Amino acid sequence: MAFLAKGYTPGCEKYGENINRSIDYILSCVNPTNGYFGVKLPNQGMYVHAICTLFLTEVSGMVDPARQARIDEVVPNAVKLILDAQNIGKDSRDRGGWRYTPTSRDSDMSCSGWVLMALRSARLNGGKVPGDAIERAVAYVKRQYNEAEGSFHYQGTSGQYALTLTGAGILCLELCGRHNDPAAIKAARYLRSAFRRLPNEGNRCYGMYYTSQGLFQMGGEDWLQFEDWMYRTWIPRQRDDGSWTEEEDSPPYNTAMLVLAFSVPYRQLPIYQRDETVDED
Repeated sequence: MAFLAKGYTPGCEKYGENINRSIDYILSCVNPTNGYFGVKLPNQGMYVHAICTLFLTEVSGMVDPARQARIDEVVPNAVKLILDAQNIGKDSRDRGGWRYTPTSRDSDMSCSGWVLMALRSARLNGGKVPGDAIERAVAYVKRQYNEAEGSFHYQGTSGQYALTLTGAGILCLELCGRHNDPAAIKAARYLRSAFRRLPNEGNRCYGMYYTSQGLFQMGGEDWLQFEDWMYRTWIPRQRDDGSWTEEEDSPPYNTAMLVLAFSVPYRQLPIYQRDETVDED
């Protein structure tokens, strides 16, 4: 996705083969029985499944006929698994969302954000995603919103990861047509006052990704202030080999997430396109 965000495409002269190999690897990981991508990381498989599904729906239409046929075969099953996981019986707080496995009976904002983006991308790509599934997911996102603070939380309206996940709440609402929702407007104000703390947060690259994507969707002064700070703060942290080494998982992961944050103005990925009226008076 980081390659795509910069404008490189499968088969192009520069990095095209890298993207094709990534596609082939992801397709090799799917469970042919049910379309699940999370088999290699079973304890957090829905993260894997959502991101792989999102990537394939975004790259669909850019690939050669053989890869396209394989994507067309795999994605409907991947989407069905997501919809089935949403229909697992859950309590009123968790209904409409997703968590670590397809059979989880609770939900969290982090995993649900990725899954909702995958569903939205699949629907934009012509996939059979019922509108009701999007509506229930949006309702779940809204239940994680702390109105007093203007923040979105991991589970419920208080507790962990408000700074790293508030951008996710904004992004989900915007991508699902809730433009200038009062919750998103207040959440953007919360981030405007808090985003400078991100370099000291746990899961900071993850937080940078969602904050950049969410504030870009909002546009205006909230985005402009963040954009200026983002490049001035994070570009100097890049290592000589091109990577960013933070506390999360691995340099390739950190680097990919930050590239996705930096590249939002390029607007290359369909899922992150912005309503062009957002900055109009």
